[in-house]
Amino acid sequence: MLERKGITLFAMYSFNNDYSEGAHSRILEAISKASLEQHPGYSMDCHTAHAIELIHQEIQDHTADIHIIPGGTQTNLLVIGSSLRPYQAVIAAETGHINVHETGAIEATGHKVIAMASPDGKLTPELVQAALDFHTDEHMVQPKMVYISNTTEIGTQYTLKELTALSAFCKDRGLFLFMDGARMGAALTSPVNDLTLAQIASLTDVFYIGGTKNGALFGEALVILNPALKEDFRFSIKQRGAMFAKGFLLGIQFEELFTDHLFYDLASHANKMAAILRQGIIECGYSFDSDSVSNQLFPIFPDSLIEKLSEEFLFSVQKKADNSHSVIRLVTSWATKEEEAHRFVARLKELSK
Repeated sequence: MLERKGITLFAMYSFNNDYSEGAHSRILEAISKASLEQHPGYSMDCHTAHAIELIHQEIQDHTADIHIIPGGTQTNLLVIGSSLRPYQAVIAAETGHINVHETGAIEATGHKVIAMASPDGKLTPELVQAALDFHTDEHMVQPKMVYISNTTEIGTQYTLKELTALSAFCKDRGLFLFMDGARMGAALTSPVNDLTLAQIASLTDVFYIGGTKNGALFGEALVILNPALKEDFRFSIKQRGAMFAKGFLLGIQFEELFTDHLFYDLASHANKMAAILRQGIIECGYSFDSDSVSNQLFPIFPDSLIEKLSEEFLFSVQKKADNSHSVIRLVTSWATKEEEAHRFVARLKELSK
């Protein structure tokens, strides 16, 4: 650990998150090449237009409105804040990002988050119905939107069957279905995935494709399918402070991500690195707190082992499993070095003897 002007710098290798690195070289090169060109502001440029066209092709729907937003929390509060009437609420899993890690951003827009306990981090028609059954009249908030994440905050993911059932239920009940895709790449390239972006577009009212956690410097591509949610959305973007003057920088990044399969290649690498960690953990006889085969893993380790590993690697401790064990989170990224994944496994095996 190093110190510089009061800032702690870590020399240890990080499995703490999937946004510790900057951006893929192709993106940086494209930004550098375009930097001395002149562009219209506020995402009205040719790069953004091309990025939108590429995403339209990928989702096989040219009627979708697409807006590229700098960050995920901004995207969530924009969608929820602009979609709901003042007395309406959004249903989420208890572990959902909007319920836990957004500092009350949704509540700050005036909308309640109805949190439902879910052992696998996913919502089902039954869980949503339970929320509807409890909120019965005008003396309570009115549930109007269902928020899900893919992958979820605990690394699990939706199957085509699950998403189809949830989509049909939401349509039948007049609920908007919103998918947070901050880790969409990890979901789409995991070994158990059976969904495509085109299928997600056909089954949701609105979703986004995360770039920040998959090789971009920053940026989330918001895809609005439901016409009821499209009107005046740029006004909401501006009012909420999310309209980027140099929007071409966002457009360039998604232009590159959706050229020559880069978006999928980067996410696939992250999942492959996580698979190395997962296999090593299994070989050592340890279990997991959630059934994740994506780039987030939640192994249960003895506290004594966690203390020793934390001397060499960065990761987060999530919660206590019992008096002597805790759940940690290991996250791999598009830039995770394979030799570091193997080094973690080797050290784990050494310490577990």
